[in-house]
Amino acid sequence: MSKAPRSTTANRDWGSDESRTSIMHVDMDAFFALCELARRPELRGLPVIVGGRGRGVVLAATYEARVFGVRSAMPMVSAMRLCPQAVIVPPDHRRYTDVSRSVMATMAEITPIVEQISIDEAFLDVSGARRRLGPPTVIGARLRAHVQAVHGVTCSVGIAKNKFLAKLASTHAKPDGMLLVPDEASVPFLRTLPVGALWGVGEKTEAVLARWGITSVAQLADTDVRTLQAAVGVVHGAHLHDLAWGRDPRPVVPTERERSIGNETTFGSDQHDLAAVEARLLELCDKVAARCREQGVVTRTVALKVRTNDFRTLTRSRTLDGPTDVARDLYRVARELLAAVDLRGLPVRLVGVRAENLQERAGTAQQLTLDEAASERPQAHREAELALDAVRERFGTRSIGLGAGGVASARQRAEEDADRLRDSRHAQAG
Repeated sequence: MSKAPRSTTANRDWGSDESRTSIMHVDMDAFFALCELARRPELRGLPVIVGGRGRGVVLAATYEARVFGVRSAMPMVSAMRLCPQAVIVPPDHRRYTDVSRSVMATMAEITPIVEQISIDEAFLDVSGARRRLGPPTVIGARLRAHVQAVHGVTCSVGIAKNKFLAKLASTHAKPDGMLLVPDEASVPFLRTLPVGALWGVGEKTEAVLARWGITSVAQLADTDVRTLQAAVGVVHGAHLHDLAWGRDPRPVVPTERERSIGNETTFGSDQHDLAAVEARLLELCDKVAARCREQGVVTRTVALKVRTNDFRTLTRSRTLDGPTDVARDLYRVARELLAAVDLRGLPVRLVGVRAENLQERAGTAQQLTLDEAASERPQAHREAELALDAVRERFGTRSIGLGAGGVASARQRAEEDADRLRDSRHAQAG
């Protein structure tokens, strides 16, 4: 649910004229939480929070938990204080990514003009799909029904003449609804909203405007532009005035392919033990490499992120000799980067790793590392990790990994699985 304030009178029938409304905003409802409920239906109707215990933050919460004041990005300690009876579910980011990718692919079948702005929301320009699929409300209804039938999650859809209005419409359609704002209803719709609903009006700007007697979009729209510019600045004042009158010229820009893949984690307690940090770093490299293989990309740059307990964040990166999608390669570089970071004797609060400078694996010349070049089986490490991917696909993402304490055994089992799979294929070929 959007953090922006909503109007109790905005979610109503504004008319049925769709002639000049080809922009849609699709927003998944409590996405992570509903992904979990889809595979654990016994939790439906209960307050559910997705996140880690201890010093983690709330990643998502069902609407039953939000009634108690639980919100995304809230510290888990605060959330549990507000709703102690909540069911805590650890996140499964791979599942969320899989569902998101599938939903976005469905949108791309509707129109190639899809702008994904986060894992759970996107803008669509359906002007070119009208003749084939019908008006936007028909397209939106079909999309919502398909997403729920296939994935067991719901989404809310806003339809309007531009991105700004479509986003506001989807916010007021939540949860599990659809709202059309016809062109001629744009300004009347906006005039029902509090000023904090406008993009760019945060708590500070809202407080400044309140001192000038402006608390609603209607009051802002009726205020002289020069007065607004005196209150919040020349550029910002003019921009807010345009929004208050429904003016937003930005087109829907198709999303480019993900340029980096990363993962990070906050420790339950600050870590003085560098070995424990390295063990977690290995787990993160494992996850990042698996996502690279899943998306068919390789990385040429590994970036490390470390945050100490004084909240100082350090980043380091290194370009590899050759592209890779193997966790062992990422970990070797990340570990060296970690060893070179001056922690000033402070414990580590957060560690993360990111694969950057991505490119398609297909057609990329693979350069062997020194270890691989000296090995009788230069692709053994990648084959082992591919076997891990197969195990996770069948038994779940948490069924096996390269975590500390089980690195050698997990890799050995994976290599044995790869050997058996290759021997089986050879036997079939023979």
